[in-house]
Amino acid sequence: MKTNGKKNALVMCECAIMIALAAVLSFVKILELPYGGSVTAFSIVPIVIISYRHGVKWGLLSGFVFSIIQLIQTASTLSYATSFLAAVTIIFLDYIFAFTVIGLAGFLRNKVSNPSAAAVTGTVGVCALRYICHVISGCTVWAGVSIPSTDGLLYSLSYNATYMIPETIINAAAVFWLFGCLNFRSEKISVAKKIEKNLTETVSASISILSLMVAVIIDAVAVFASLQNPDSGVLDFSLISNTNFTLVGIVSAIGIVLCVVFAIIAKVTSNSAKKVN
Repeated sequence: MKTNGKKNALVMCECAIMIALAAVLSFVKILELPYGGSVTAFSIVPIVIISYRHGVKWGLLSGFVFSIIQLIQTASTLSYATSFLAAVTIIFLDYIFAFTVIGLAGFLRNKVSNPSAAAVTGTVGVCALRYICHVISGCTVWAGVSIPSTDGLLYSLSYNATYMIPETIINAAAVFWLFGCLNFRSEKISVAKKIEKNLTETVSASISILSLMVAVIIDAVAVFASLQNPDSGVLDFSLISNTNFTLVGIVSAIGIVLCVVFAIIAKVTSNSAKKVN
């Protein structure tokens, strides 16, 4: 009993730290839409880690606390609600449900052996659930307020995709890299065994993957930001010409070059290690 109590206390402390980290990261906004919704700097990753490490129960609890923090941070949006029922619906769909479901991200831990694959799939899945919550909220309580009453569903699908697609890409990329470098299955988070065996090879491979991921993230944000209608925030593909393709091209080129260079370094290091052995 004492052992379980001590373990639960440690898990609670870890959850509190991760929730605080998620809250801080949610303030770092890469892209923000005029009528709500933003692309943040990996804000859901700490909740994903909790869910994977300690199970869906702790994940949902952490996600719920995170949802309350999000609600408090942007409580002013409730002033636009047209009725008490609309306000309650906004609270549950745009906050409680939308952020609590992030706690489901670790549901594949015991079903998929590869940690990165399990965590990334879980991340994409919970982002999809969050997107559905925002879409339902948009075409119901926000229809006629910030979303047109006519074609409300299509508008909501488009508007929420503007920030949820980049948000999903950014968080999934971060999860993929982190779960490839660290072991989240052990009692204490530790460096993955493959990194311990050959640090130079692993670091080079990680930089290679990270370079490509960063390039994709920057390009995705640049493209989706240009597709966002400045007045309504809705996704408008006719605005694709506003994209700074020079920036996209330069970032893509740098990302590809760095990816190839460090991949070669990792390969050479691996071959050298094999010859020594």
